[in-house]
Amino acid sequence: MSTHGKLIAPNSLQFERLLPGPKERVWEYITDGDKRGQWFAGGSTNLEVGGEIKYVFNNSHLSSQYEPAPDKYKDYGDGFVSHAKVIKSEPHDLFVIEWEGLVTFELQQQGEEVKLTLTHEKLNDSKETRVGTLAGWHTHLDILHDLLNDKKCEGFWSVHMEWEGHYAKVVD
Repeated sequence: MSTHGKLIAPNSLQFERLLPGPKERVWEYITDGDKRGQWFAGGSTNLEVGGEIKYVFNNSHLSSQYEPAPDKYKDYGDGFVSHAKVIKSEPHDLFVIEWEGLVTFELQQQGEEVKLTLTHEKLNDSKETRVGTLAGWHTHLDILHDLLNDKKCEGFWSVHMEWEGHYAKVVD
């Protein structure tokens, strides 16, 4: 299974990752604000359909060493807040949110591992949005993978910029 994201439609992308289980543990890292804040964005979460999620991003602090944002992302380096709405919540299996489009987290137990399929649909049409979103999810999912495997996480921005360069070459 490749860790690379792929465009599955002009404005939709998908990632698949195998993570150490069980599903309940991975679910907590997706839905619990404190745990989610270690790899993506912290903040409050109302898991009921129609509930709000407050995403508090602080990408510069996602590794053990502070890493400033590059100039291109300087407005996001020291944190920003975004909001999402819960569309579907089936504990330990499926979580769908409306956020910058539609984001689906699907979990499937596979032995001792969990297959996470993340699909982000209804993205903005621009190449820059698709490239940045692919690089962002790729980097955040790398951090989640390392975190769940008790590995040291690399700095978000340097890894993100590498992936942004990669995806810029493969996205139309």
